[in-house]
Amino acid sequence: MSPPVAPPGWSRWLVPPAALSVHLSIGQAYAWSVFKPSLESALDLSGTQSALPFQLGIVMLGLSAAFGGTLVERNGPRWAMTVALICFSSGFLLSALGAATEQYWLIVFGYGFVGGIGLGIGYISPVSTLIKWFPDRPGMATGIAIMGFGGGALIASPWSAQMLESFGSDSTGIAQAFLVHGLTYAVFMSLGVFLVRVPRPTKTAADGRPAPLEGVQVSANSAIRTPQFWCLWVVLCMNVTAGIGILEKAAPMITDFFSDTSTPVSVSAAAGFVALLSAANMAGRIGWSSTSDLIGRKNIYRVYLGVGALMYALIAWVGDSSKPLFICCALVILSFYGGGFATIPAYLKDLFGTYQVGAIHGRLLTAWSTAGVLGPLIVNWIADRQEEAGKSGASLYGVSLIIMIGLLVVGFVANELVRPVNARHHIPAQREASDVTERQQSA
Repeated sequence: MSPPVAPPGWSRWLVPPAALSVHLSIGQAYAWSVFKPSLESALDLSGTQSALPFQLGIVMLGLSAAFGGTLVERNGPRWAMTVALICFSSGFLLSALGAATEQYWLIVFGYGFVGGIGLGIGYISPVSTLIKWFPDRPGMATGIAIMGFGGGALIASPWSAQMLESFGSDSTGIAQAFLVHGLTYAVFMSLGVFLVRVPRPTKTAADGRPAPLEGVQVSANSAIRTPQFWCLWVVLCMNVTAGIGILEKAAPMITDFFSDTSTPVSVSAAAGFVALLSAANMAGRIGWSSTSDLIGRKNIYRVYLGVGALMYALIAWVGDSSKPLFICCALVILSFYGGGFATIPAYLKDLFGTYQVGAIHGRLLTAWSTAGVLGPLIVNWIADRQEEAGKSGASLYGVSLIIMIGLLVVGFVANELVRPVNARHHIPAQREASDVTERQQSA
């Protein structure tokens, strides 16, 4: 399935809405914590167990993006969005069946494995296309699309909470909520499938073939052999681990932090907190990534990792003394978390060029898979152990927060080590032009 080439005069500003329709849908993953209490109650699960579908989904996101990145480059964004639609919606339908029959393994398989493939392919589907449409503002362009992934929970969180309230929080009610999600997202994602376009070639060489891309160009296979790739892998992994630990546990965490105070947090308020985090996540993706176009990628990651460590320190030591302070620090952390995701494609483009940036981005997202396991595992496992030891409230998370500070420091150091790619990894211009021609002929 090849995407239609944009006709003359077609506006490039129609591409971001196509990407948003997909990213707003798959961004529902960030609202998973709304389902955790109901699943734990209905199926007698621990906090660690109820996090498993989300964790597996993030693992599959990274793996499918890594292995499917080259296919997305070859087949185009329309093919990728179609695959994402089928897998993501099917994952919800399988999860609905699992909840209805109280077979938790089916929820893990449906939402985590099948739906996770849809997450990965859908996530990278528009990135390369957007960078080609907006070579002048790559950070802003990818930020517009990827902010949809961060903002998905802004819609899904209150929507899911309302469905659980209407349908019930037992296994039947959860099944009905999953079913509605799967069908609704299938319709919404189809808008992106039909709207997406790729740009027409505007430059040609003397022989009439497309001219070579300008600047440094590195293939995906060569990129993974450079230290720059692995430095960015560590940067992304550390930043995501620190953010995703809070995000996956957001609703229970704010409830626990203030459970022993005079102002406890209600279930509805906790769901509202998840929505606020989603808004910060979304705003950070467009705001910070656009800022990176002005101050540079390395500088913006210094902010993400350095200031993020400071925010975690404030939560760890004085977060339970002030609800506004806790919320503000969490919002800043999640804005950096989202900004890191939106900025990384532009960082890759700066280092490796646009030749196979989508495939390189897909391989880098294995860092997200690793972080998707580490973040929730650290927070949930330590909280479970602390609870078994008789602790409660904010003390459930003290050790986890200190670990997150350490991880952000590691990421900060890795970012400082990033340098321009050695010329031996650059691809010859002749080969590049030939490959561009082959891809356009196949389209």
